[in-house]
Order: sequence, then structure tokens, then C-alpha cells
Amino acid sequence: MASTNLLPKAYEHNNEEQSYRAWESSGYFNPDNLPGARKETFSLSMPPPNVTGSLHIGHAMFLTIEDLMTRYARMRGKRALWVPGVDHAAIATQNVVEKEMYKKEGKMRYEIGRKELVKRINEF
Repeated sequence: MASTNLLPKAYEHNNEEQSYRAWESSGYFNPDNLPGARKETFSLSMPPPNVTGSLHIGHAMFLTIEDLMTRYARMRGKRALWVPGVDHAAIATQNVVEKEMYKKEGKMRYEIGRKELVKRINEF
């Protein structure tokens, strides 16, 4: 019996990367470059990845909904933009960095100073 699977067994990233490169080179990520007159706008701020690295179905759900909302607005002729947002989990990020620093170096934030702590958080 012949297989009727339409999806590849493994994810083939080259297919997706080609599509992404085409969008990137077209300039269409910028809503000002979209064809046609688009006066009405729509924008949505995308939160950054979870600092704990533990992603769950809730992340997939809200990102899917945001993506759909943005695409729908664009299909309705709006200048739609879905932009990366600011860190909504700054305290959690700082906590993870401080715990890692103490575990590896035995140092606390007070010992390295604010400037060094911010540098390490940004690197993280």
C-alpha cells in the first residue's frame, strides 16, 4: 500500500528559509512597502521568548492568535505590523541571571555593581 503522507517525516528548514528570504528581500515586513494605498493601520507588539526556556502550549496559542490577527488585518488592506516587543519578564530575567552567577561564581549582584549586572543581563 502506497504512503499518502503529504508532510515530510522531518522538518525541512530550507523550504521555510526560502520563503523568509523572499519576504525579507521584498521589503514587505515593513508595512509602508506593501502595494496599494493603505491608510488604516494595525500594529501588535510581540513579547520576547520566555526567559526560563520552558515553552508550553500557551505560548504557541497566543503567538498563533497574534500572527492570525496581524495577517487578517493585512488581508483587510491595513498597514499591519507585528513587531518584537520589550521584555515583559525583566524581573524573571534578572533572577535567572543572578542565580546562574551565584551558582558559577559565588557572587551576588551587589558585588559586581549595577553596570556589570545590566551588561550580563543584556548578554543573557
